[in-house]
Amino acid sequence: MFGTHDLLLFILSGLLLNITPGPDSLYIVGRSIAQGWRAGATAAFGIGAGTLVHVLTAAFGLSAILATSAAAFTVVKLLGAAYLLYVGLSLLRSRGNAQAGQAPSAPPTSLRQIFSQGFLTNVLNPKVALFFLAFVPQFIDPAAPHKALAFVFLGVIFDFNGMLWCNFLAWSAAAANAGLKNNAKLARILNRATGCLFVGLSIKLVFSKQN
Repeated sequence: MFGTHDLLLFILSGLLLNITPGPDSLYIVGRSIAQGWRAGATAAFGIGAGTLVHVLTAAFGLSAILATSAAAFTVVKLLGAAYLLYVGLSLLRSRGNAQAGQAPSAPPTSLRQIFSQGFLTNVLNPKVALFFLAFVPQFIDPAAPHKALAFVFLGVIFDFNGMLWCNFLAWSAAAANAGLKNNAKLARILNRATGCLFVGLSIKLVFSKQN
């Protein structure tokens, strides 16, 4: 279909990759517990929008530049690392001014900010672009007349399945959190954990290589 082969294997492989815990999952869970299902779903859609950008750029050859140009890879890598560091430090600082047993007085992060954070942390990670460049072509028929269309078709399937999983994750985290009494404390713990993870990812991204 659309110049692809082993579509079922691609779907199963993509689902396994999406289910594997990672920084995206922790970010979604943290937002869901801190601000509810809508915040977690917004984070998920931000990440999904970033993934779609990678799919389109890879399909039309722009990601190939990252694979072949050391300068382009370095620029995108440093931009991504800087933004990950910014998000991580922001989460570490978002402790609120709450006293014991009280909710934080700081206003919650807006849905627009949550979406932007999810989007930019995904878009500015060149490793995601290289992942699609390495993974998706394995399921494209070499004789396909429109390889870019086949790439987009597979990428959209991957992203759609990822959104299903991410929204389920957001709903599950928000539902589980509904029965917890100390929400503010748990939200601060998850913010710190996610912040530390994003700071660590920014450092790892700085030292990452193209291959």
